[in-house]
Amino acid sequence: MFEPNMFLAAMNNEDSNNHNYNHEDNNNNNERFLRDEEFDSANTKSGSENQEGGSGNDQDNHHPNKKKRYHRHTQLQIQEMEAFFKECPHPDDKQRKQLSRELGLEPLQVKFWFQNKRTQMKNHHERHENSHLRAENEKLRGDNIRYREALANASCPNCGGPTVIGEMSFDEHQLRLENARLREEIDRISAIAAKYVGKPVSSYPLMSPPPLPPRPLELAMGNFGGDVYGNNPTDLFKSITAPTESDKPLIIDLAVAAMEELMRMAQVDEPLWKSLVLDEEEYARTFPRGIGPKPAGFRTEASRESVVVIMNHVNIVEILMDVNQWSVVFAGMVSRAMTLAVLSTGVAGNYNGALQVMSAEFQVPTPLVPTRETYFARYCKQQADGSWAVVDISLDSLQPNPPARCRRRASGCLIQEMPNGYSKVTWVEHVEVDDRGVHDLYKHMVCTGHAFGAKRWVAILDRQCERLASVMATNISSGEVGVITNQEGRRSMLKLSERMVISFCAGVSASTAHTWTTLSGTGAEDVRVMTRKSVDDPGRPPGIVLSAATSFWIPVPPKRVFDFLRDENSRNEWDILSNGGVVQEMAHIANGRDTGNCVSLLRVNSANSSQSNMLILQESCTDPTASFVIYAPVDIVAMNIVLNGGDPDYVALLPSGFAILPDGNANGGAAGGEGGSLLTVAFQILVDSVPTAKLSLGSVATVNNLIACTVERIKASMSCETA
Repeated sequence: MFEPNMFLAAMNNEDSNNHNYNHEDNNNNNERFLRDEEFDSANTKSGSENQEGGSGNDQDNHHPNKKKRYHRHTQLQIQEMEAFFKECPHPDDKQRKQLSRELGLEPLQVKFWFQNKRTQMKNHHERHENSHLRAENEKLRGDNIRYREALANASCPNCGGPTVIGEMSFDEHQLRLENARLREEIDRISAIAAKYVGKPVSSYPLMSPPPLPPRPLELAMGNFGGDVYGNNPTDLFKSITAPTESDKPLIIDLAVAAMEELMRMAQVDEPLWKSLVLDEEEYARTFPRGIGPKPAGFRTEASRESVVVIMNHVNIVEILMDVNQWSVVFAGMVSRAMTLAVLSTGVAGNYNGALQVMSAEFQVPTPLVPTRETYFARYCKQQADGSWAVVDISLDSLQPNPPARCRRRASGCLIQEMPNGYSKVTWVEHVEVDDRGVHDLYKHMVCTGHAFGAKRWVAILDRQCERLASVMATNISSGEVGVITNQEGRRSMLKLSERMVISFCAGVSASTAHTWTTLSGTGAEDVRVMTRKSVDDPGRPPGIVLSAATSFWIPVPPKRVFDFLRDENSRNEWDILSNGGVVQEMAHIANGRDTGNCVSLLRVNSANSSQSNMLILQESCTDPTASFVIYAPVDIVAMNIVLNGGDPDYVALLPSGFAILPDGNANGGAAGGEGGSLLTVAFQILVDSVPTAKLSLGSVATVNNLIACTVERIKASMSCETA
């Protein structure tokens, strides 16, 4: 609010400023009576007549008939004041009085001398600076004349003939020629891509940068764990650094040897592979070189899997060699990744021969399985038959601290071109890992390779290729009710859903970027929580966000659990927040062969009028190795903008949902002998819209009860179906 006294104070300040300005102007007028070498000041009488801040003009106005008298300082006085000026050009009142007593002058005379001296020095510096600028100006004018003469006498680099002023320079001409060549190369590659996938290779619409760490989140509070997005001060992932120059020859040797190893591992069967199981003794005899013997306490995990995907080989290579695209496509497996150094960018305008040093963290969507952090080199090479291979090899010997819990032997994939834009991908995953931190509930799944093995990698790749193909599809049938046919609206909604899925996967794992705190429960069904502050982030609502998760086993096959959780007709059986209301699908986008792979927009028709306009964005996705049902409440106005093709980055989301994994026991435990499910339930709740507020224990208890009730409802509904 404004106060009247504020205006009075402002007016007084303005008067004071004007008074000071007049004082300086009068000081300049006094200087007209002084020589550069010697300074005169008013005599004692005039000094007594002029009060502090007075001026000669004031004297003229009050005493027009009185003639001024001036006193010339002695040489000794001038020398003393000059010496003092060098030490202190702005003496205070005490210093001026002391100096006046020593020199036999009035304090006002000393004050005027110092004012005039400062003015003289200022003018001297300005004259010197002006002289320097004039010299620079003359120099630039001469350079300009020489450049014009050189340009007038220049010759064309192509024909050797003369040029005239106004034609481009030689460097500019070369740049334009290079740009034209690159443009032709891009057009040629785009034409090839359009032949295979029906659209140029310009950019896949959903290949957004990875979300880690793109959000401005503050460190977690209290004793409830760490930040989801990498602000934990004990994060080991950040301790890895780029290789030194002396390390590069060793890295190149390891990469070349790893490429040879990968090609044999991908193409040779027996005696190396026996019934899809790696013979470790045969492997040691075949590949005596490598990264050294297996460390004590580590377990070998090796697998190989092939799949045919709807994407051409060039784009697959680009995804694998671009850390941003790789992190997005494999978000279910890669929680964080970065490129630390690029030792080679490849040749002939592609990734043939490209060599990078990277670090990555691999995850399972549950807090009960520790992530696997690796520091490795990635090498890409085109083979003689036209196929491509991308191989990873660990560099943990170059970074002994902190000690690695996962060593990545030659692992990667062989990519072969197929007709009609398809590719055959053979994936080899070969690691040595210390997995003693895995919870007993997930031990069998991890040890059998279902969590990190080659089958998981190719399943994700196949699923993402289907999703990308659906994004670029143009022949959308409009006959089915609720299908979104607007191309821009489809892209915006799928991009928003992609961000939701990535955020969920990154926030539910046991990443070293954050720390879960156990609240209650016994054994596997402990509820784990962590908090964070969301500040100045258009993609998330501001305030204190509480994340809670729990994992448990259920004796029902993953397919049945997935169908139950994704079906809007059965949602009120487990969703407490819907308050028993009827859930209706308003719109959906199919993005895969399986009918369960889709993005839906749901409306909750609740009896409570305050929730009648609540919308839920949901993505359900499934493959043979994992299934997800992820959802988030969204604002109806924001979703209308997205459906019309608007920017989805400004829609606030707090994703919650389910991760459904097979338990690895295909022959027992569940109904029908199909194996049970490992189900992770995770919620994100905005407990306070003020980021600076304190987290209350009541909020933690509420979320704890919410997740416990949801688990009980799911178990009750599933047991009824089984019965």
